[in-house]
Amino acid sequence: MSSEPNAQSFPALTLVDSARPEPTPEPTAEPVEAAPRWGLAKRVVFRFAFCYLLLYNLPFPLSHVPYVDALIYPPLGAFWNFLVYAVGDQVFGVDITVQPNGSGDTTWNYVQVFCILILSLAATAIWTFLDRRRPHYARLDDWLRVYVRFALALTLLSYGAIKVIPSQFPAPSLDRLIQPYGDSSPMGILWTFMGASTAYVIFSGACEMLGGLLLAARRTMLLGALVSAGVMLNVVVLNFCYDVPVKLYSSHLLLMAVFLTLPYLRQLTDLLVLNRRPEPVEIRPLFRRKWLHRGALALRTVFLFGWTGVLLYQAYEGSKEYGFLAPKPPLYGIWTVDQLEMDGVVRPPLITDESRWRRLVFGYPGGVSIQLMNDSRQRYRITLDPDKKLLNLTKRDDAQWKTSLSYSQPGPKQLVVEGMFDGHKIRARLHRQDENDFLLINRGFRWINEYPHNR
Repeated sequence: MSSEPNAQSFPALTLVDSARPEPTPEPTAEPVEAAPRWGLAKRVVFRFAFCYLLLYNLPFPLSHVPYVDALIYPPLGAFWNFLVYAVGDQVFGVDITVQPNGSGDTTWNYVQVFCILILSLAATAIWTFLDRRRPHYARLDDWLRVYVRFALALTLLSYGAIKVIPSQFPAPSLDRLIQPYGDSSPMGILWTFMGASTAYVIFSGACEMLGGLLLAARRTMLLGALVSAGVMLNVVVLNFCYDVPVKLYSSHLLLMAVFLTLPYLRQLTDLLVLNRRPEPVEIRPLFRRKWLHRGALALRTVFLFGWTGVLLYQAYEGSKEYGFLAPKPPLYGIWTVDQLEMDGVVRPPLITDESRWRRLVFGYPGGVSIQLMNDSRQRYRITLDPDKKLLNLTKRDDAQWKTSLSYSQPGPKQLVVEGMFDGHKIRARLHRQDENDFLLINRGFRWINEYPHNR
């Protein structure tokens, strides 16, 4: 991406760049009234938008500065915890016990958004009283849009990178392949749907990264905002419809993309609805000095490509831990129990025997799932000792529970496990089932389909 592309950011929308050097001498001061006077409503709405967007995105951009983020987060986190707990208790009468985790839609998060809303309204009222004579905020509006578009751009780049190099949506796990379809959660179905097609995951990530890259340049900002709004609208709908707990955050990202398009609403309406030539949109320079303007462009370009490279590298490293490059455990596979003896008595594979093992699944290092005849699954932490041929198991929710099972492999796809388990002596013979036997894995892509293959 060049710092000053010649292409317009939207077809038939003429953007007049007043930052382009003129033959006249460089001015030393800007006119005080560089823009028309704003109405009262517009000024109040801008003050609120400024306060809300700033509070919501803090501590950005300092959160992206190495070592500085470690200094900011503790006091900022302490402030929010104090305020959120107090408001939750005094205003809503709720005892907040869960802080943000893998879910961004906790009670804590909703109360925080309420606090941001109230703080923004209070700051708007004070600002309006103290600064009621100012005719406009054209200059501050330019800088607010710089802040918002980079906050949105870096977020889209980070989410896009972990899709372009798939790690957010890995291929369906072995554990997922044997799970009854009806036992899946809506979020689990979405993750399986995405992970089942690596090409679609890469495409969705590329769209997010495209929106982020276009947002970084002022000439392509409108196109980037439109792309980002389309991408985020799809994400928001998926989050709401499949119960993904990122509804608050994704909705705010969508609103930020819409916020960036609002100044161009009239031109877009002229072009797309009324079929008439839109008026040109002026791009005011952020700096009076040409060297500052060019320096900012160079810094932006270096940072953008450098940060994009860092994100892609981090996604690659993440894929080696969670994604398609992650190492597989020594006993990797779905092992079906052919025969199970408990205390010397053979347990036939009856679906009414809810405690009988049906399958053992070694899908990732450090874990094993035991599927019972009723299709429920029990998950255990595991350490494998290949020299002693031992499987050391512990329960996730009970650190005191532990056992060791010996194992042997009479053949390449055969496994024998025996030892004490829940107070019973067991011996199980198993065979390995190839995951490529599952239709979700082996169907693949086909240009020609004589009939729909909808199963």
